[in-house]
Amino acid sequence: MTLPYFANVIGGVLRSATGDRRLVSSDPVTGAPWAEAADSSASDVDAACGAAAEAFVSWRRTTPKDRMEALLAAADLLAAHAGELAEVEVRDTGKPLRVVVEEEIPPTVDQVRFFAGAARVLEGRSIGEYDERLTSGVRREAVGVCGAITPWNYPLMMAVWKWAPAVAAGNTVVLKPSELTPASTVRMAELLATVLPAGVLNVVSGGPDTGAALAAHPAVAQVSLTGSVRAGRAVATAAAGRLARTHLELGGNAPAVVFDDADLSAAAEGIASGAYLNAGQDCTAAARVLVASSAAPAFVDALRTAAEGTVVGGPETPDAVHGPLVSEAALLRVAGLLDRLPSRAAIVCGGKRLPRPGWFLPPTVVVGVEQDDEIVQAEIFGPVVTVQTFEDEAEALDLANGVPYGLTASVWTADHGRAMRFLRDLDFGAVSVNTHAPMVSEMPHGGFGISGYGKDLGLYGLEDYTRVKHVAHAW
Repeated sequence: MTLPYFANVIGGVLRSATGDRRLVSSDPVTGAPWAEAADSSASDVDAACGAAAEAFVSWRRTTPKDRMEALLAAADLLAAHAGELAEVEVRDTGKPLRVVVEEEIPPTVDQVRFFAGAARVLEGRSIGEYDERLTSGVRREAVGVCGAITPWNYPLMMAVWKWAPAVAAGNTVVLKPSELTPASTVRMAELLATVLPAGVLNVVSGGPDTGAALAAHPAVAQVSLTGSVRAGRAVATAAAGRLARTHLELGGNAPAVVFDDADLSAAAEGIASGAYLNAGQDCTAAARVLVASSAAPAFVDALRTAAEGTVVGGPETPDAVHGPLVSEAALLRVAGLLDRLPSRAAIVCGGKRLPRPGWFLPPTVVVGVEQDDEIVQAEIFGPVVTVQTFEDEAEALDLANGVPYGLTASVWTADHGRAMRFLRDLDFGAVSVNTHAPMVSEMPHGGFGISGYGKDLGLYGLEDYTRVKHVAHAW
């Protein structure tokens, strides 16, 4: 059987990898191969960077209005092809089709539209005379060729988070999607080649060697990665040799702090939604619940009910909330964390691979864990929630901040003063009250600690793809 093939997009043209090297993509629902993609070499990366560098000469000179119009056309094109892009995405990821169509494609298109408008409102400080007979001001300029490396959990959306702000700011992009899920990104780039000038957006698929070649390429002025801490360190090391800029979003281990005055039923529903969406394969997943000891029995009962009521299924399951994990390796890694639980811990529900083809694990709740346990300190990246208890605010804050990650957190309480204290003191890049990890195009997303640095989304995300120049004119 001939499998669908997703080639590179370089200079607006589909191109096979050197030597026609190919990767095989497997369907997480069945475990069977479903497509092939280019397995790019350093020479393919070089060709893409060359195309991007050539395009940058003219793209950087375009007006904000021109860039806005190009991005609006891109958004309209993605919206028009939403069904096709969703079908490709679910084959690579195993996600429920309804979730992709209703909950992922619309915000993805909106994010492109946001950056289209944001291209016209980049700001510098006022021009003025700060020295006698000297007028000074600030230019905010494009950086150059931006290398982008995206993960497999939200392939289409994460690609937009990288290329849309970079292109809106006047940069050109070479993007490498995850080798596990390249298809929707390649198809998107193929579509956008009809509305963006050749070379503005290039896609080269491949594995770690391809990413390393991109991060180290001398034409790349900035490298942006969403991925693991290990990958972030590798990219930062590769870029450091030539002091290239880096923008790293490296995952999280989000606490959800539940006080005894919270609406426990609403908290359990909200946390379950934040934990089990996309099979927990989300850097913002509510993986660590910290609950007041007096409320713990009632809350665990409510969380178990919410977990057991979460429908798991493949793309065609109409009411499924999440599908399989992305690969057998991902499933085995999460299963290993559960297998190595200390004897005092207990699995309240879930915890065992579903007896069906594919890489399915049901929503799981674990109690009896302590702060130094592996499953508490690690980023689980699967449909698993741990529950710990605390006695007072000080202990809750210590437990919440007691991991090296710092991406997102939530606090659940009816006490306004307490909510404000935790918004201040939780050491995470995004903190919410009585909801978990809401995300809108206008607000920045990014973390502290080993969750990395730099912001996606919002005007801060756009500014991260610019450089600031002081300009002065004597008179």
